[in-house]
Amino acid sequence: MSQALDILKSAQRNGIDGNLDLLYQKEQHIPGSIQYNIRRYFAHHSWVAEDTGMLVYHYNEKKPKENYLELRYCITGNKYCAERVCGECGQLPTLNCNGKHQTIDVFTFHFTATFLHQFVHNIKVSNRKDEVLAFKHPNAFTKIFPLCSKKRYALDTLLNHSYTGSLENIFVNAKVHELLLYSIDCLVDEKEEGFSCKFLADESGRDRIYQAREILLKHIGDPITIKELSRKVAMNECYLKKGFKEVFGTTIFDFYQQQRMEHAKYLLYEKSLSVTDVSALLGYSSISHFSAAFKKHTGLKPCDLLK
Repeated sequence: MSQALDILKSAQRNGIDGNLDLLYQKEQHIPGSIQYNIRRYFAHHSWVAEDTGMLVYHYNEKKPKENYLELRYCITGNKYCAERVCGECGQLPTLNCNGKHQTIDVFTFHFTATFLHQFVHNIKVSNRKDEVLAFKHPNAFTKIFPLCSKKRYALDTLLNHSYTGSLENIFVNAKVHELLLYSIDCLVDEKEEGFSCKFLADESGRDRIYQAREILLKHIGDPITIKELSRKVAMNECYLKKGFKEVFGTTIFDFYQQQRMEHAKYLLYEKSLSVTDVSALLGYSSISHFSAAFKKHTGLKPCDLLK
């Protein structure tokens, strides 16, 4: 694990190792949003290291605006092919193909205290997970943890998906929230599975919950009711709401609002769309309703993100 830890500890630097060549990089630095850096390196030699995660809790009582939570992950042994259409193939190299390369994949996700406030502002802090998200835990710390199948799958999908443009932004934001949930859980419980809702023990039940999330993401600009959502996934409304809360750690409404506002930041800051256009694209009936929702969620006015 030591090699992976060395990479994680230096994950904020641009150049991690002179023996690694950068194959792919994706970044986001939108003010008031999640800051992330996803990098894929070509490994010149075979690496034998356990896939590792790191949670960094930075706390300074005298400088609360500088508090942050950072997630870092290192995955070794993945395979990369420059041709996306054959990225999943199992064929050996041919005359016109060098085959897939072993990679080292490094992920860094940075969450400010201001950003995380949206998740804890209306709850009573009762456990260590809540303390960390609310920055009520009095001491800075770093926690190392192995990658369970849920975290590994979420990270893999960030590197292997077919979304582009606005759809990619929506997809990545949802996956990063998912990783935050799974990684915060490791502060108390290292178990991969174990749902209290009995119907989630069945794979088909979990699949319907994930399907519901995908439908919500596709309706970012076209709001859908819980009743309509339950019909689309063929699940009782009560089961859907309970299952969604247990799997994703948030209510359907809160999840939907979070994703809409995160996408709004992207449209305002990266695409330089007007507040009027963003309001319409997200399905709001008026600019004032959108502005109020945006301010409530982010603490910012929409115009603050206009370049």
